[in-house]
Amino acid sequence: MEMEMEKSRVLVVGGTGYIGRRIVKASLEAGHPTYVLQRAEIGLDIDKLQMLLSFKKQGAHLVEASYSDHQSLVEAVKLADVVISAISGAHIRSHQILLQLKLVEAIKEAGNVKKFLPSEFGMDPARMAHGLAPGRITFDEKMVVRKAIEEAGIPRTYVSANCFAGYFAGGLCQIGRITPARDRVLILGDGNAKAIFVDEDDVAAYTIKAIDDPRTLNKTVYLRPQENILSQRELVEIWESLIGKTLEKIQVPEEEFLDSMKDVDIVQQIGLGHYYQVFYEGCLTNFEIGGQGVEASQLYPEVNYTRVRDYLKQYL
Repeated sequence: MEMEMEKSRVLVVGGTGYIGRRIVKASLEAGHPTYVLQRAEIGLDIDKLQMLLSFKKQGAHLVEASYSDHQSLVEAVKLADVVISAISGAHIRSHQILLQLKLVEAIKEAGNVKKFLPSEFGMDPARMAHGLAPGRITFDEKMVVRKAIEEAGIPRTYVSANCFAGYFAGGLCQIGRITPARDRVLILGDGNAKAIFVDEDDVAAYTIKAIDDPRTLNKTVYLRPQENILSQRELVEIWESLIGKTLEKIQVPEEEFLDSMKDVDIVQQIGLGHYYQVFYEGCLTNFEIGGQGVEASQLYPEVNYTRVRDYLKQYL
């Protein structure tokens, strides 16, 4: 009888974040011994603490460490075979990069990690050198982390998860909306650029599948579930069929969209820049996966991913 391979011990950094909490859950469900970093700097953040305690109840091990204490990070890393960073970087980007570089140093010193997954989970930064400023800064900073990982000789897997369904599909790609409109919708450009919408729990499931898979070693794993490769217009049509109503559509030409970026703060400019790359340029789907890339739904056809139509039903 064939012996089942022992499951890697997983350390999740940023486990209370938007994607991190789902990765912790997926790791536990897949039977991995799961460790979650509990930062000494948690202070009075009761919501985070209660989430960490709920992970503990589900079988995770909490590991206290601090980014300001290098040795504590090294000791935490030594507990695991795989380290997954899901540090949120929505507001203070350079801070996130600094923390990840400290984590890279700890992994390098510990010397035991067989795979590191840095905090990416969006567009592939290696393909975004041409991105609009200031939005490009987020890609440039991720490339700084990649360079540090590769120079340290750390085995790695990068996960390109494209568009989180909650932020993009839920609001029908409307900037500043996370619930679908019922009257009118702004169509970005001609609305025909293909994007890729992935349920956040599926992002976590594919990520955990990839950690013990030799086919993903030193590769970028692209999440492109076939039925969720849709244009904004196709997304709106699915919603219209669910509510039995046609929405008024107002097109936003490229120049008008670019003009709208001039009068907002830098954080909004970064977000708008990313919308531009996805929905005007089609940057998620205008290339073939090859070379150092593999596609998750082909590697793991057993993952029954959530189709966009089913995802949208929760808003009815």
